[in-house]
Amino acid sequence: MPEQMKPMDIEKRSFEIITQLLGDQKLDPENELVIKRVIHTTADFEYVKNLVFSEHAVQKGIEALRSGCDIVTDTQMAKSGINKTILGKLGGQVHCFMSDADVAEEARRRGVTRAVVSMERAAGLSKPCIFAIGNAPTALISLHQQRQEGNISPALIIGVPVGFVNVVESKELIIASDVPHIVARGRKGGSNVAAAICNAMLYQIMR
Repeated sequence: MPEQMKPMDIEKRSFEIITQLLGDQKLDPENELVIKRVIHTTADFEYVKNLVFSEHAVQKGIEALRSGCDIVTDTQMAKSGINKTILGKLGGQVHCFMSDADVAEEARRRGVTRAVVSMERAAGLSKPCIFAIGNAPTALISLHQQRQEGNISPALIIGVPVGFVNVVESKELIIASDVPHIVARGRKGGSNVAAAICNAMLYQIMR
């Protein structure tokens, strides 16, 4: 029979199992908790190799969160999954413009995706932001273009959209740039991964 366990005990035991299954694989100590949180969310150990971190990306993300930065997501699912209680205590909040009626209307009128318009809206926010992109490669492309034009300066880009069209290419744009980033190279990712990476950093602040 399955063992009856409290929720916190289940999570603790899950991370113990992840550590055991990793065996002799050595993880960068700075990135370890992010990688393990993503594995915990997905049960996919390929993220050990798939996750690409720019220099001190996790440290820079944590510093930005400590300073009260906001988080911008490209899905309501990612927004829902981020621990807003901890983020709020730090002075930040989560934004997702994808469902806004005026965003949808502008996207239709211009013939672009809502993700493009959403990232343009985010550029107008007054606070520094971490961008957690788990679904729309066009959001990454828009961020890349806006940064080149000097319209936006992300504290960190979490680039983990999942899929087949422009997904790999959009991620490689971010990896090749000098913006702080955490990217899931290849086709894997998702809103749950984007939220998990945000939470991994938030939990390190509040543990």
